[in-house]
Amino acid sequence: MTSIDPQQKRRRDKAALVIAAGLAVVAGVILWDSSRLADLGGYSGVGPASVPRVVALGLLGLSAWTVIAALKGDFPERPEQSVPPVLWIIAGLAAQLLLLHVAGFSIATGVLFACTARAFGKRNLAMTIPIGIVCAFAVWIVFSQLLMLHLPAGPLEHLIFARG
Repeated sequence: MTSIDPQQKRRRDKAALVIAAGLAVVAGVILWDSSRLADLGGYSGVGPASVPRVVALGLLGLSAWTVIAALKGDFPERPEQSVPPVLWIIAGLAAQLLLLHVAGFSIATGVLFACTARAFGKRNLAMTIPIGIVCAFAVWIVFSQLLMLHLPAGPLEHLIFARG
């Protein structure tokens, strides 16, 4: 019968410590940025800097919690990371950035959708690209036509909603 060494079980999780440091850095940047905002809280004391400060404090709390869990060795063993799905998602994000102002929101986001679906195991890009374009076009309609917010329009958007 084998016994587990208590020192081996309670080893520090270096990846979790890096994540905790990242959370703390993001919280620090948010706090620094919110300190530059004019605090126009008025009678209620709630202004444009209030919510970012709450988010930053929440991130600092999560950072501290992550440090404690990492030092105690409370994180479960993580499975080996598969690199190709991550590369598919990064490629989709890069394609969206490159296509956004050329092809418009719907087509660029449809390509991102297809690459992300491929990363999750859906291999038929001929099916996922059109599905992604249709879903992204529906989002574009809601934001651009109903909410009157500007999203980059491409040939598909101009074809359906011709501007005179």
